Amino acid sequence: MPGTLYICATPIGNLEDVTLRVLRVLKEVDVIVAEDTRRTRQLLSHYGISTPLAPSLYQGVEEERTEGVLALLRAGKNVALVSDAGTPLLADPGYPLVRACVAEGIPVVPVPGPSAVLAALVASGLPPQPFVFAGYPPRAMGARRKWLAEFLALPYTLVVFESPQRLLPLLSLLAEHAPERPVVVARELTKLHEEFVRGKARDVHAAFAQRERILGEVVVLVGPAEKPTPSPPALPKAEEILAQYEALLSQNLSPKEARKVLAQRFGLPARAIYHLILEARKGRRGQPDEPEDPAICRNV
Repeated sequence: MPGTLYICATPIGNLEDVTLRVLRVLKEVDVIVAEDTRRTRQLLSHYGISTPLAPSLYQGVEEERTEGVLALLRAGKNVALVSDAGTPLLADPGYPLVRACVAEGIPVVPVPGPSAVLAALVASGLPPQPFVFAGYPPRAMGARRKWLAEFLALPYTLVVFESPQRLLPLLSLLAEHAPERPVVVARELTKLHEEFVRGKARDVHAAFAQRERILGEVVVLVGPAEKPTPSPPALPKAEEILAQYEALLSQNLSPKEARKVLAQRFGLPARAIYHLILEARKGRRGQPDEPEDPAICRNV
């Protein structure tokens, strides 16, 4: 029988945020696969965990090292996958490994816990659902502009990660393309210097432009695009209603049947159709009014 791959969420800053279940799994598995063994050793040392660490599974080598982890799982070893902070796979390595495990029928078990995405979202003050997490923006300016335009058109709260070195250029683009859109920058979540900067895109950009240095892990959230208010359907002209009504009468439909057809055609109550017909006929000189329909008059 193959082993089990446990996807373990680890603290994004405050070590007290680790769950009891994650600690138990990290102690009980045969090996831990980390994004960076140096970062993970700090967590393991803090909690007195001595489980062996496999070679780091970081971006750039994860494809070639996935096979080695699969070999352990095929041999019946239980493996815990962790990233430097938060939940693996979300803008972190691990997807090729999980995809391969699923394809081979190797059990994959999530062990949830801290998440920078959710921590920033629930404290942002922006609509928490629906939201879209888009990872890191592209580095190239042209690709970043196109990427941003596509996401800004969505009626969802946008959540992205960004490095402190590229935060100001991103805020500059937001201020340029959506200056009035609400933006929140969440920095150093759960750490000593945790900070939320909220405001319109142009104001948040101005606030960070005044800083000499920007440090720490950063999450940027952008409020959803407003849904356009649908215009009410235009009321058909009385003359148009009358012309179609007379055409139906010429097809040997009774007045009541003709009004019913028009009501369905224009999405209006039969009484509204009736009054539009009267209005059009009154507008015609010498055209006698249609006799009032008692059944309709009772409902008006």
